Amino acid sequence: MGRWFLRYGWRHAVGVAAVAVALFPLLFVLAASTNPSGTLTGSNDLFAEPTPAHYLALFTDPLHPFPSWFANSMVIGLTTAAGSVFLGACAAYAFSRFTFTGRRAGLLVLVFVQLFPQLLAYVAIFLLLSALRDVFPAIGLGSRLGLVMVYLGGALGVNTYLMKGFFDTVPRELDESAQIDGASHAQVFFRVLLPLVAPILVVVGLFAFVATLNDFVIAGLVLTDPDQQTLAVGLYQLVSDKLGQNWGLFAAGALVGALPVLVLFQFLQRFVVGGLTSGAVKG
Repeated sequence: MGRWFLRYGWRHAVGVAAVAVALFPLLFVLAASTNPSGTLTGSNDLFAEPTPAHYLALFTDPLHPFPSWFANSMVIGLTTAAGSVFLGACAAYAFSRFTFTGRRAGLLVLVFVQLFPQLLAYVAIFLLLSALRDVFPAIGLGSRLGLVMVYLGGALGVNTYLMKGFFDTVPRELDESAQIDGASHAQVFFRVLLPLVAPILVVVGLFAFVATLNDFVIAGLVLTDPDQQTLAVGLYQLVSDKLGQNWGLFAAGALVGALPVLVLFQFLQRFVVGGLTSGAVKG
């Protein structure tokens, strides 16, 4: 037994400990969402008097339009994920497969821009969207499309670098063979390369969706109408009022909002490991 534990058993012990650490905060959030008092201190008595009242209130409270927040987050998150994948893949294909004037400088600029913290851009984003609202209201301040464009621009640099490493691992001979058979650059891109780099496309799309769903600062800065706000901004309002903090509603809303992410990870997990590691094999 002792020899088996030293050779194999300790791995199970470490795994059980890691699962316990991961589930510990989730257990408290679940207990808080079913606690009738709606306070954090009352949630220490785990599942003492469980009630579904907070989950029902999420969809019936007219002062806090949770269904609108949830729908806005899904639309903005999925649109941002699809746009990030497409723009990043196009840029990575260009930098990986073509030689043109400014290619090296463009790659250096992408790295240089990533060195600055995103905090510096908040004032510029607000002023830019505020000015655009007077000219193009559809992409100005208070517009969900404007928020999506901000997300797409902010993530383009790191996504391009991440995808370029993966595109570099695909042999150029495949491009040349397709072109000899008469394929255009667009056909090579869509029919040959994209199916081969599917893991990195899934990883970039998944990370973009999760980052958009978790963002609070930019979403709160751009979307000023309560009916257009996202989950992160809306849920914060539930606990920001010191005279009426609704931690039970907040916990219930957080768990419901986390369900789409869990479902996506469950269906896409087989792509995640390959997408994160294969791009580092070849520089």
